[in-house]
Amino acid sequence: MDRRLSIALTILALACGGSDAGSQQTVNRDTLTQRQKDSILAKSKIPGARAVGNAMTAADSTSARIRQANAVATDTTPPPR
Repeated sequence: MDRRLSIALTILALACGGSDAGSQQTVNRDTLTQRQKDSILAKSKIPGARAVGNAMTAADSTSARIRQANAVATDTTPPPR
């Protein structure tokens, strides 16, 4: 029983040992924007992924219409006095 306990404690100590993360020079940040991620997803063969592409297209169309409406509103606004 003593031997099993010492083996278990040794394994536990090795499992909890220090990591090598300090010596590695890796950067843990995401370099893709949400739009890039969505675009990659839309092109994948995952079921329903096409809906992501359709939603992006609809959002782009809506944004374009809003920009166009704002441009018209700016052009027709009388100048300040």
